[in-house]
Amino acid sequence: MPSEETVEVIQRELLDWYREHRRDLPWRKDKDPYRIWVSEIMLQQTRVDTVIPYYERFLNQFPTLNDLANATDDQVIKAWEGLGYYSRARNLHSAVKEVAANYGGKVPDELKTISKLKGIGLYTAGAILSIAYDKKAPAVDGNVMRVFSRLFAIPDDIARQSTRKKMELIAEHLIPAHAPGDFNQALMELGAMICTPQSPHCLFCPVQTVCHAFHEGLQDELPRKKKAKPPVQVNVLFAWFLQGDKVLIEKRPDTGLLAGMWALPTVEQQAGESPLRTMEKFCDKKTIPATNYIVKSQLEHIFSHLHWKIVLVQAEVTDSTFPLPEGWEWSELDDLHTKAFANVYRKALKNLL
Repeated sequence: MPSEETVEVIQRELLDWYREHRRDLPWRKDKDPYRIWVSEIMLQQTRVDTVIPYYERFLNQFPTLNDLANATDDQVIKAWEGLGYYSRARNLHSAVKEVAANYGGKVPDELKTISKLKGIGLYTAGAILSIAYDKKAPAVDGNVMRVFSRLFAIPDDIARQSTRKKMELIAEHLIPAHAPGDFNQALMELGAMICTPQSPHCLFCPVQTVCHAFHEGLQDELPRKKKAKPPVQVNVLFAWFLQGDKVLIEKRPDTGLLAGMWALPTVEQQAGESPLRTMEKFCDKKTIPATNYIVKSQLEHIFSHLHWKIVLVQAEVTDSTFPLPEGWEWSELDDLHTKAFANVYRKALKNLL
């Protein structure tokens, strides 16, 4: 653990720097725990600049916790459309409904209680408790882990759970009782603005005087993280089944990739098989009376663990009265914008339309 003298320097310099240089972000306007909660969920794995317009639209539509609790799943997913990682939205909606039903609409202010809510891990709990309720709770995210790795020259792999636990203990030691929320946000801000992943701006760092990595010349070598496996390549086909001004769309299963989102009918393409043959077999399996198969275009989409190489195939459906597979429905082309499609399907629709 850092010495008391080092702790005092970090607290003083970091708070002074944050209060002078912090960004003017919409979730910093007040200490409403609901709004802070929404922002923290949106900011997971997503850049601040991307989140801001989504956050503002989402809060305009659901200004209070009870407004979100009373919304339908489709309304919530549509409001989240384009932000990705849709399980975040579903978990948030589920947890908000639990708060409305069991806690009188008040976001719990104790770690043990708030951590039981769906989608809230130690980081999110710490962020809400410290920022909204001034509780001395650590909020260690990727930015903070990078800062600590350099500040204290910690060589441990930041992908390991043991490293995170170590850094949460350090955070507990550093957080001042008089300003836990500002201090946690200052650490995050430092990681986002100064102690960046590449080429950190050490000359402008408020805690440079006590940074071990800077004095040892290690700032470009830390943090250390085991490289993730590259995404697995999968060839898939999106079917564009048309009849007049209508198109067939499907609701994806409630679990798995892109769960519960609207999609174009999708099938994995076998190695060595042509797209038109894949489409023919797909139509046979689903008993879809389709003709005139045409390859329209191709695109690619990379998830964290999958790399989809996609062929878009159009077909004409000769009889719209055939029994639809479960979860499928006909949609007017003009109504597609009212459905919540995942980004990969939005890209495909933009291409097709």
